[in-house]
Amino acid sequence: MKRVVLFTKNSCPHCETAKKYLDQNGIKYRLCNVGTAAGRKEHSLTGFRGVPILKVGDQFLNGFTVKGFQNLYGK
Repeated sequence: MKRVVLFTKNSCPHCETAKKYLDQNGIKYRLCNVGTAAGRKEHSLTGFRGVPILKVGDQFLNGFTVKGFQNLYGK
């Protein structure tokens, strides 16, 4: 099982879509809100600027698509 981290910010519709997908499919993930100081710091280490970003294992998905996520997660 790969570890999943979802980088989000408040009132981001694409982030909500990603959260909903993960929840509906029973995929455990850690939420990292870039609206917090700790979240911004962790987000800056990814090298990406926007959200949502999904970190699956040691790979990143910039933006959210079901197909893109499944390719990384292996589902």
